Amino acid sequence: MDERDRGDGSDGYPLGVPDQASSRLSLLWRTDPLLGEPFQQAALGPATLVRYPYPDGAPPPKAAVIHVHGYNDYFFQEHLARAFTAAGYAFYAVDLRAAGRSLHPDQIPHFVMDLREQATDIAAAARTVRGLEPGLPLVLHAHSTGGLTGSLWAHAHRNAAGADAGPDVLVLDSPFLDLWAPDWQRTIGTRVLDTVGRLAATAILSDGPSRYAEHLLAANGGRWAFDTTLKRPEGLPRRVGWFVAVRRGQARVAAGLEIGCPVLLARSASSGPDDLDNPLLDAQDTVLDVEQMAALVPRLGHDVTELVVPGGVHDLTLSARGPREAYLDRMLEWTNSRIDALVGGGVGGRAGARDTT
Repeated sequence: MDERDRGDGSDGYPLGVPDQASSRLSLLWRTDPLLGEPFQQAALGPATLVRYPYPDGAPPPKAAVIHVHGYNDYFFQEHLARAFTAAGYAFYAVDLRAAGRSLHPDQIPHFVMDLREQATDIAAAARTVRGLEPGLPLVLHAHSTGGLTGSLWAHAHRNAAGADAGPDVLVLDSPFLDLWAPDWQRTIGTRVLDTVGRLAATAILSDGPSRYAEHLLAANGGRWAFDTTLKRPEGLPRRVGWFVAVRRGQARVAAGLEIGCPVLLARSASSGPDDLDNPLLDAQDTVLDVEQMAALVPRLGHDVTELVVPGGVHDLTLSARGPREAYLDRMLEWTNSRIDALVGGGVGGRAGARDTT
């Protein structure tokens, strides 16, 4: 991956340019079999677009939002859709290729060898949603690995215009911007794997249960019901090719991005071990190091706000009620202020009728 920026916004390669055939497909909406009515889904090339229909009779939406999931994850957060919709946003989510609704039996879950593959899915979703919601500003709400890929896509498309533009506002929920591991693994280990990665791309690098997901699951006494074949409490193996792709993306973040839109980086107040013996398992990020996220805030762009949520878990939208509501309230307050400023300044705004087909 070229770490140098040519100055045209591409960093030497077009990150996340949608396949033209995929981006022009006629969407065939049907009831989402995972969440049921009123949620709908439609195939979008190798990805799947999900929408929560905007209510008839409500004031016109102020913006559209696309949610992007993380690793060992998919979209199931109904309350997130309802919160955005109640605040006046047309809500969509994308299950990326080989993940969630988009996973096929012959695929390795979440496996990609280049984050540009997933960025292409985000680009196709953005182009499609802009077509469905003409004239509306676009918010990207991205979690964990989705936050890493979404940041790279926003940076690469910062100078693009029209349907190919990056987001107007970027919200990062605990983004996977660096590796939480000993220094030798972050340096020497990464270089070794980068060298041999293509020779053993699908080899399992690490494996083990996700106590975080296990604790969240309603069947185990947690708060959330989800499909355990798509978000696995037993964990999802991390393979060499995927790891190399992630570390290359993280190296680009470390070199410094120039995301052109306002960015909100939201995180828990602390990190801790992903262990059932951890008394703060339900009140910390047990997947990533929040101090690493904080340290990389200046590397994202010139307009970045940090939101710290005490008591939040890795996916802040899945936290206990107090920190979850605090995140949603403060995130929406910030997002509303940025959208209001964009619309008031003549950027975005409503143009034409919404496509509800």
